[in-house]
Amino acid sequence: MICTAYLGMSLDGFIAGPNNDLAWLDVLAPPADNDMGFGALMDSIDALVMGRNTFEVVTSFDIEWPYAKPVIVMSKSLIELPDGLTNVELTALDPIELVAALESKGMSKLYIDGGAVVSSFLRAGLLDELITTVIPVALGAGSSLFSDLAEPQWFDHVSSEVFDNGMVQNTYRTKT
Repeated sequence: MICTAYLGMSLDGFIAGPNNDLAWLDVLAPPADNDMGFGALMDSIDALVMGRNTFEVVTSFDIEWPYAKPVIVMSKSLIELPDGLTNVELTALDPIELVAALESKGMSKLYIDGGAVVSSFLRAGLLDELITTVIPVALGAGSSLFSDLAEPQWFDHVSSEVFDNGMVQNTYRTKT
């Protein structure tokens, strides 16, 4: 199983501002005719795994459900999904159990989203690739990308791309 995290973050390492604010992600216009690899990532995955916080933020947007691929929401506290969502399921499995269950269904590539879930996959030794797009803003507070790591986690740098809007996308692979 290949597990890839793809996240936007501030210069000071936050993936959301206070109270899960994401408005800062939309301040800069995206690069012209460039989705920064998101479409290719979505085409390559079998499913998206996100945590309850990320799920609640996405469902709070006044838009149609944005994912055509299966979405697995990891939560020990959420007991039911809102009506009208298709291809979404809840799980209380830990990352190792979840990956094993999804592999048994023939899946081989996952998009991991949300700070707590990314950290849990990293702690479990399951995160293979980390793609961060750094937005040139310092938030000062919010939800950090990584939390509760018992020890330093090292990565190999694969590439960096600077976009004309000032964003910088870095791709890393976890050291083995």
